[in-house]
Amino acid sequence: MAKKGKKRTLLLGGHMSIVGGLDKAIFRGEEIDCTAIQIFTKSNRQWGAKVLTDEDIKKFKSAWKNSFCVRSIVAHASYLINIGSPNKGTCKKSIESLVVELKRCERLGISYLVLHPGSHLGSGEEECLNRIAKGLDTVFKKVPGKSKILIETMAGQGTGVCYKFEQIGAIFKKIANKNRLGVCFDTCHVFAAGYDFRTKQGYQEVMEEFGRAIGLSKLKVFHINGSKKELGSRVDRHADVAKGKIGKEAFKLIFNDERFFDIPKILETPEGTLESYAKNMRYIRRLLTPETKKALGLE
Repeated sequence: MAKKGKKRTLLLGGHMSIVGGLDKAIFRGEEIDCTAIQIFTKSNRQWGAKVLTDEDIKKFKSAWKNSFCVRSIVAHASYLINIGSPNKGTCKKSIESLVVELKRCERLGISYLVLHPGSHLGSGEEECLNRIAKGLDTVFKKVPGKSKILIETMAGQGTGVCYKFEQIGAIFKKIANKNRLGVCFDTCHVFAAGYDFRTKQGYQEVMEEFGRAIGLSKLKVFHINGSKKELGSRVDRHADVAKGKIGKEAFKLIFNDERFFDIPKILETPEGTLESYAKNMRYIRRLLTPETKKALGLE
């Protein structure tokens, strides 16, 4: 429940390109009135990272501070990272890369770094979860500060872990620095993993299960995506919110849930263009009830 008098905002937007500079992502978000955006702070397909200069940081912070609409910025870690890998070299490289990315978030003032937790590659899920927990503790020790790492809920494709809420809960139990760990709830991934939140009852049951296994207070960011594949397919294929197998009711339930009003909601729909994101955002705004609009100052 929000504190009386607290101003609330619909934090909604898409993943923005950083081509031309990190600050350019903010300007792109402004073009379609994003109140929240997600970025990579470096190339997501390369291990190496271009050094962030003081000028880069100054321009980014200035653009964010002076933005007329962007209130929240979330970072996403490289897809190459696999801190759960049984290969010692890959695991070491992944931890080193995650250290670099978390340091960049600290310098940029970004609170959340979303992480695909990893794949066991045949070594078994339990051992993978142990490696992830150990790796996170190592990263937090090397990067003191306030920026948090958010484990993304996964679809369970291949040998990926954290497609079950209990697996994420197990990582929380294993790590020492629990205060710097949170969760990013990806709607496509959760649906593909077998959690059915397409009805009011189903939604309530899924959120209750999340609460028992992890704790709703740990849910810090939503990835808002439709699913091209069926419930429980364990196949990660995003779709526009208005399309796919999830359906309108599920997104209506999420966006009108007062518990999550202050949580950034990031679109990662397939086209990834400003026009596509704007279309999805318009669709979502039509799902808001009069009560929600009033609470968020959208009347």
